[in-house]
Amino acid sequence: MTNKERFIELLRSTKREGIEKLIDFLEKTDFFTAPASTRFHSSYEGGLLQHSLNVYDCLAGLGTTTGDVQEFQTAGMRLDSIPQESIIIVALLHDLCKVNFYATEMRWRKDANNKWEQYPVYAVNDRNPYGHGEKSVMMASEFIHLTMEERYAIRWHMGMSEANIIQTYCQAAEKYPLVLFTHMADQMATSYLETNTGNKKPEDIYLGTEPAAQDPEEFAEAETI
Repeated sequence: MTNKERFIELLRSTKREGIEKLIDFLEKTDFFTAPASTRFHSSYEGGLLQHSLNVYDCLAGLGTTTGDVQEFQTAGMRLDSIPQESIIIVALLHDLCKVNFYATEMRWRKDANNKWEQYPVYAVNDRNPYGHGEKSVMMASEFIHLTMEERYAIRWHMGMSEANIIQTYCQAAEKYPLVLFTHMADQMATSYLETNTGNKKPEDIYLGTEPAAQDPEEFAEAETI
């Protein structure tokens, strides 16, 4: 089964009214071929699709499946019971905002023979500047009904990266645990499973050994993930 087939099968399994219209919309966009970022993670053709499935696998793995419900616990204490369809909707559609968001442009560099050559790169071309998580909520809501919990989880999947609204995020996470779990799954997929060229192999995953030194300039150029 291809990533696209798995993605569509998962969406259809929710039986959410309007889901076929949403799938038809996605087919007419670059969702299945777009990158997930310009160069930081899954920055390759089909990267957005792979990242969305990675977030689903991470989010599903954070809880325990009981029938059609996902149970979330911490330290033996039950936090929440989330319908499986909500797990699918939130994970697969959290980055819907990146549809038709990236463009390809040409830049110059020197090749191995010190000669100038052009090469393609991904660049942001936001034609609908409505934010990030809130934009995904808006776009999904045009086709399907989102529960309040789903809206919060998608809106806040970036966590506290928006420094001026940390308190609001914390309040949302306290009210709806799925907000925190979706953010965790998004970070787990980005940090542990993905590189800018594809998913990591099991032997490449960092398991506590000393990591390579980080270029300070990379932090200064951080982009939305």
